[in-house]
Amino acid sequence: MGVMVSMLRGVNIGGHHKIPMAELRELYESLGYTGAVTLIQSGNVVFRTRERNEAAIAGRISDAIEGRWGFRPEVMLRSAAGIREVAARNPFAGRSGIEPDKLAVMFLQQDPGDEVRRKVAAVPVDPEEVRFEGRELWIYFPNGMGQSKAPAMIGKVLRMPTTGRNWNTVLKLVRIAEGMEKGPGQS
Repeated sequence: MGVMVSMLRGVNIGGHHKIPMAELRELYESLGYTGAVTLIQSGNVVFRTRERNEAAIAGRISDAIEGRWGFRPEVMLRSAAGIREVAARNPFAGRSGIEPDKLAVMFLQQDPGDEVRRKVAAVPVDPEEVRFEGRELWIYFPNGMGQSKAPAMIGKVLRMPTTGRNWNTVLKLVRIAEGMEKGPGQS
């Protein structure tokens, strides 16, 4: 049985699209996903599944949330190996002075291609720094994320759903996924 990490876009933000995490875990279990563990209130769920088709899993989760709570969030999925790879590919890892709470990873459902990457690289986001690889975009916010216009400006170029997680959350998701891989219930 494989371990997957799902990150829901726009859940429990500013009082909108509220989902209690205990109910979200129950929903995942009702879909046949086992061992569901949530992290913070923003819709991060690590779970076990025999399914491998990410699009099908994401669709089932979105459908179920829409049926239960009346809105349809985008679902970004990574396998346990995939989330570990994201952590290993951190382009800021070897640089001193990088504060983890000022680093975010934007997760995309699909690889946007080289043309979109070039367009994103051309977006003037100074003082933020942007690095793009595969289905992830890293943004370092030296002055903090609060007032930055970089995500909105980049979103206009990407024109596809994304969801961001700060670096500390990414590392916690890695630890949870690794623990699940080693823990009971594996076959």
